[in-house]
Amino acid sequence: MVKTIRKKVYDTSASSVVKKVTCGTWGDPAGYETTLYVTEDGSYFLYTCGGETSPYPVEDLVPMSKVNAKKWLEEN
Repeated sequence: MVKTIRKKVYDTSASSVVKKVTCGTWGDPAGYETTLYVTEDGSYFLYTCGGETSPYPVEDLVPMSKVNAKKWLEEN
């Protein structure tokens, strides 16, 4: 997935996975997947995707600061 946010391009295929978290099973309307990525220049972003009743019903990319990425890692 590729998304441009504030003139910066975030691309899952050109970035490295830091950690992936899956909740539920395939087809579960409440299940979801979150993946923390880091770009070559050290920018972090979170990929989210899930079922219709999950916290992430729409596929999205969300930029994260290094501090928030570290916090997300500690919580997940």
